Amino acid sequence: MSDSPVITQGAMEAAHHEHPPYQRHHFETIGQQNDATNFAMWLFLLTEIMFFGGLFTAYLILRNWYYPAFVAASHQLNIVWGSANTAVLITSSFTMAMGVWCAETRRKSGLVLCLVLTFLLGLVFLGIKSIEYSEKIEKHHVPGFHYSIQSFVDPASDPVAAAYGDKPLALDMARKTELYFFLYFAMTGMHALHMIIGIAILGFMIFRARAGAYTMGHVTFVENFGLYWHFVDIVWIFLFPLLYLISRHQ
Repeated sequence: MSDSPVITQGAMEAAHHEHPPYQRHHFETIGQQNDATNFAMWLFLLTEIMFFGGLFTAYLILRNWYYPAFVAASHQLNIVWGSANTAVLITSSFTMAMGVWCAETRRKSGLVLCLVLTFLLGLVFLGIKSIEYSEKIEKHHVPGFHYSIQSFVDPASDPVAAAYGDKPLALDMARKTELYFFLYFAMTGMHALHMIIGIAILGFMIFRARAGAYTMGHVTFVENFGLYWHFVDIVWIFLFPLLYLISRHQ
């Protein structure tokens, strides 16, 4: 009877040493840890869907109310840059998916390569977006005290508006174009912030992957980050047609 506590303690210590190094102490099994982590990630993505869903709803309502202003303002966006960014993000989703596959099949060099490519494509996206933002700053289309409605009350003075054959807007309606650009910067700015966060995490993952992490059987972190990256890409797939494409002609 006196030996039973010793045996039990030894069994517990042996079981403890059998745990993989990446298993947290408060989980009984690695499967339980993975289930909890995946649930937390999906819960986080649900809150993100509600956040961006509110922005999309506000945009659609205001576009219906001030349709001529939103159409004229959308002409100021460059479809070429928007299309390029769409292609960049779709490609980055592919490289991220390949990165998850490399982690699952324990291909260290392939994982590092895919993460680096995804990292670089994210930087390209932000670079293109900075070009677009600089154009809006030059034309004083950033909402605030220096916002200009000249392009909308006198389309002939703006080459882009003149190319679309825009008609002059009434002063009150022209001022509503500021709402469009407010939503444009709010929606694309929040999306860009998510991209910056993702790129920072990718930098950390590249450092860890080069040291051999994620290819030793524990791929949950890579899989969940892949979900995050794909979600950010899907948000852009909705932003691009809403802001750049729909109803560009009255």
